[in-house]
Amino acid sequence: MTIIDKPSNQHDNNSPTPALDTTKIIEPPTPARAAIIWLHGLGADANDFTGIVSYLPIKDYAIRMVFPNAPKRAVTINQGMIMQAWYDITDITLRDADIEGICASQQQINRLIDAQIEAGIPCDKIVLGGFSQGGAMSLYTGLRYAKRLAGVVCFSGYLLTPAVHASQCSDANQATPIWMAHGQYDQVVALQLAKSSATTLRNTHPQINMREYAMGHEVIAPEIADFTRWLHEVLA
Repeated sequence: MTIIDKPSNQHDNNSPTPALDTTKIIEPPTPARAAIIWLHGLGADANDFTGIVSYLPIKDYAIRMVFPNAPKRAVTINQGMIMQAWYDITDITLRDADIEGICASQQQINRLIDAQIEAGIPCDKIVLGGFSQGGAMSLYTGLRYAKRLAGVVCFSGYLLTPAVHASQCSDANQATPIWMAHGQYDQVVALQLAKSSATTLRNTHPQINMREYAMGHEVIAPEIADFTRWLHEVLA
């Protein structure tokens, strides 16, 4: 799966353009009893991970899949090109945080979770996950959410603002299971950054499962199989 999906070459110094109401929702064959909200990576869109659905235990737990779109914004590291991004990235090390963009996206994602609860899905049957930048937003948002979630998932991502993580995470989600997966040959998000993120998370969230795979910045079948087994544990 690509990280950059044909971004525009336009440059814009204005505020990010909010995503239209183009959230893609895939319903289970029976009335939904659980939900997975999945956040795409930088420059991708809501369709990027729809192919994962056929590999997940949708029927077993009547899982509704929710794939939102990030807002369009100028991304500094890509020469200011306009693309769908949950926040701006200014440095290849990913150390600098666009707090304004992160918080705006956090609010958007919180509303998605709230909407699933209002639609009748118990909060402890909602999994928040994502890939790369989407995985980083899942950790940031899910562990700050005020109600207990079923789980938080980060594929090929990292922990944003680690210095303030412990002071800002929600008591409701301290025991929430976290599943992280990362490629040993990832040249976009360094494996060491993922490892240090997991170490920081383990200090506050003991229910973390960090897996490494012989892959780059991508998703492979063994990773999906392990993720599926984890879903059986958190949704049972």
